[in-house]
Formats: sequence, structure tokens, C-alpha cells
Amino acid sequence: MDRGSPLIHVGTDLIEIARIRRSLERYESFRNRCFTAEEQAYCDTRANPAQSYAGRFAGKEAVGKALGFGVARAFAWKDIEIVGRPKPSVRLSGRVAAWAERKGAGEIDLSMTHSRELAQAVAVVTDA
Repeated sequence: MDRGSPLIHVGTDLIEIARIRRSLERYESFRNRCFTAEEQAYCDTRANPAQSYAGRFAGKEAVGKALGFGVARAFAWKDIEIVGRPKPSVRLSGRVAAWAERKGAGEIDLSMTHSRELAQAVAVVTDA
């Protein structure tokens, strides 16, 4: 192995769209706790908003895993923002951005996809 090559870290996540749909319907705070205003504006304009929210939720989880930061309560959900289209990109802030800098994280590449029932994301992070 060439020690001069950057290390690659991968994170993945798969989530049921129905689970996100239920959370959006049942918990008023879910949308504001987990998604930035820009993410909400994008998702709410889609034909099936729950599908887009699920993809972004999976994306946040995948990025957290690839960075080695963990998921769930380990970070504020809005510290990882999924922006852009058609190719999504990642914007970090807060504790996650500080963590990524300390760990020497470089580029973050994110791929998201969905079927009618599932949303999946894969994040690849290289060392700076």
C-alpha cells in the first residue's frame, strides 16, 4: 500500500421512507430539529417530500459515519447540511465541522438514491 495515498472513509445508511413520513406527520419538531431551512425549502417543493427528506436523513447519517463522528445524539442534525442538485454536496458546521477539521477530513462525496420504499446514501471522505 502506498502510504502517500490519502485514506478513504466510507459511511452508508438505508432508511424506510414511511418511517420519515410518519415522523414528519407526528412530530412537529422533527423537521426543524433535523433539517436546515434550505433543506426544508427544497424537500417541501418535491412531489413526494418524505422521499427527499429520507434521502437527506440517510445522507446525514452516512456522512456522520464516514467522519467517524457517529450518529443520532452525537451531533446536531443541522450540522450536516445536504445542498445542491442534481449532485448533492455536503456543508458542515458546528461540532461536526470542528470534528472533521481535527480529524483532517478532506473532500466529502455523497451519493443518494431511493426507491418507492427506501432511501439510501453513501458518503466517501478522504483525508486532507
